[in-house]
Amino acid sequence: MNLGNGGFANAVMAFERAVRAVDEDAVRSAHRELLDAFRTVSQAEARAAGPQLAGLLDGVPHDLRAHIAVMVGACVERGADAVTCAPPVLANLAEALDEAREFAEYWAAAEGGELPDPASIEPTDFYDGAGVAATLSWWTLDHWIRASLTLMQREAVRRGLTRSTRELLTRRHEAYAKLCGDWRKDLAYALLVLDDEPVVVLHRETGSGYLVRMTGIGDNFQLHTLLADVLIGGGYLPGDAPSAAAAAVCRTVEGRVITRGSLNLVAPDGTWLWNEGTPSDIPVVEGTRMLVLDPPPYLRDWQAGRYFPAMAGELVLERVLPKAEAARWFAHVEPSKDPIETADA
Repeated sequence: MNLGNGGFANAVMAFERAVRAVDEDAVRSAHRELLDAFRTVSQAEARAAGPQLAGLLDGVPHDLRAHIAVMVGACVERGADAVTCAPPVLANLAEALDEAREFAEYWAAAEGGELPDPASIEPTDFYDGAGVAATLSWWTLDHWIRASLTLMQREAVRRGLTRSTRELLTRRHEAYAKLCGDWRKDLAYALLVLDDEPVVVLHRETGSGYLVRMTGIGDNFQLHTLLADVLIGGGYLPGDAPSAAAAAVCRTVEGRVITRGSLNLVAPDGTWLWNEGTPSDIPVVEGTRMLVLDPPPYLRDWQAGRYFPAMAGELVLERVLPKAEAARWFAHVEPSKDPIETADA
């Protein structure tokens, strides 16, 4: 069936009618038309449809629900309101993580060994033992994570997430991963992203201190590059600043640019903070995150950019700390600890 101009909007209305009528046959037929019409969706149609489809999620049959969530994410990428779309998608993600854990528990008890590849089996193979909801949640979990990551890359969505929601999603993800080893770094890192977060930064060699504020930084590679751009590139610290192109791809520009590390990120207690970690690793001291900068212990190059490509990142210098204020913060600082020596101790 070719719905022509306005076809996606018509398909969404037909799908909504079927869902609200609790007519499963009609829902499945309308779902096929929806997928077909999405191929030619206009930006205006996507903007309107995102919240409409998100609001229907709980009434969609379980095996189709995650696919609709992915479509909601695609609508958000085309301009739909992410804040309106996020709550039902993230609530379903929390439910899917818990039910996928139930499936993993069933598998460990009944089959043992690693979980099968979802692409290699049909979920009906496990209905009797694991239950429909648990099986389908495990089978479609990647879709739920994909849709949720699209939403969480929007700052307004992250700011709307309550602490309890973050903690719930984190607990359920960790419980699932602990059971089956399927730890999703992308989801874990998205739940750790900090926005509008102040950080006291101390430069050990010069004894200087700075207050910076960061938003939307996905990992410490990105943080490292932006710190060097703002503090070295801004003329506050000695060293080699990253190129303007490397700094730009860590903010909003697409792509990757090779850069070289100019700093070593260290916690106040002297332990190193690895580039592979996240800014949430920076400890809180007297209510504010506190970071120490040392010279790089060895040469290290990497592809500068954003761990989450659709997440705009920023780090700005708010002020240079007066010497007396910097000295008060330095009172919390211990000598840097070589990680190899620490591991051997």
